[in-house]
Amino acid sequence: MPPASALRIFHLFRAPVGGLFRHVTDLATEQVRQGHQVGIICDAATGGAFEAQILRELEARMPLGLVRIPMRRHASVQDLASTRSVLARLGALAPDVIHGHGAKGGAYGRLIGTWLRRRRAVARIYTPHGGSMHYDPASLAGRFYFTAERLLERLTDAIIHVSRYEADIYCRKVHPPRCLVRVIPNGLRPEEFEPVVQRPDARDLLFLGAFRDLKGIDVLLDAIAALRASGRTITANLVGQPEGRAVYVDRAAALGISGQVAFHDPMRARDAFATARAVVVPSRAESMPYVVLEAIAAGMPVIATDVGGIPEIFGSRAGELVPAGDAHALARKIDLLLADIGRARTDALARRADAQSRFAVATMEAHTTALYREALQAR
Repeated sequence: MPPASALRIFHLFRAPVGGLFRHVTDLATEQVRQGHQVGIICDAATGGAFEAQILRELEARMPLGLVRIPMRRHASVQDLASTRSVLARLGALAPDVIHGHGAKGGAYGRLIGTWLRRRRAVARIYTPHGGSMHYDPASLAGRFYFTAERLLERLTDAIIHVSRYEADIYCRKVHPPRCLVRVIPNGLRPEEFEPVVQRPDARDLLFLGAFRDLKGIDVLLDAIAALRASGRTITANLVGQPEGRAVYVDRAAALGISGQVAFHDPMRARDAFATARAVVVPSRAESMPYVVLEAIAAGMPVIATDVGGIPEIFGSRAGELVPAGDAHALARKIDLLLADIGRARTDALARRADAQSRFAVATMEAHTTALYREALQAR
């Protein structure tokens, strides 16, 4: 029997991939460990065998189950059918909290939570995870999404941002929220702070993430090509979902570096870390990327760009970050790091000790659940 103080919580999000998926997995698992009744709803089509296995493991831990329904990335008429399906599921389970993650999950969660509040108190919580915050407010898509954000904020009891950067962007691109707002950074599990041992065949660099220009993969390939032109041969593993990969395979071939870079399907982060001597995060935009936190916790040297919440992770060492979109600056940083890998590992251990005191999943869960209760009391 759950304790009397237990909450019934549902997490809604679209894609079971990337940092958002990792965030929900950890948060939901820790909430269950704390005695809460938790369920998950996400898209039925996104992800491959790797994600499907994680979802099966996650489903076994969720007292309120895990349901997959069709959710398209962009707004469509299919959203009406999906909303009805979610509403039927949640109406019968009487949640106390509906926590929507990302633009699509946030829209579903707040609309459905508002409908359910005709019968019971329901806290409607939203975490953007970057999402629509990356759009240019002057673009057609930006105008659409930020108008939607302003309208949906009226149906929101609390917004959680995973970084101060994201909170500031929301205020600038949407408006200062009228509901409760908290900045609660992503957290890591205790076992993730065990150093990773590199494999004998480890390459120089690892990229781990989605194959999208937003992630700066083109910049990384250009940097590797620039180093090759100067006589420095750098090897790299690029790990992620096959979607979008072909563009970068072709780019590597055009740059003449196909023999230096290898492309791989998704694998667990720590397994991927063991395949390289350093992690590179060349993103053009981020919020609070898990890959940076995970790599630092594992004692990996990290090269990252000065975007989003990454400076918040690096703290007093944020001056080590690289400008986004600058292949030559990235190449110089790679060259310097690999030229003195011993010093890079010493620096990595210092970052690891700092991160261990600031980014814990138990702290993330405690602050999130406390906000749920505050939102419920406010209603």
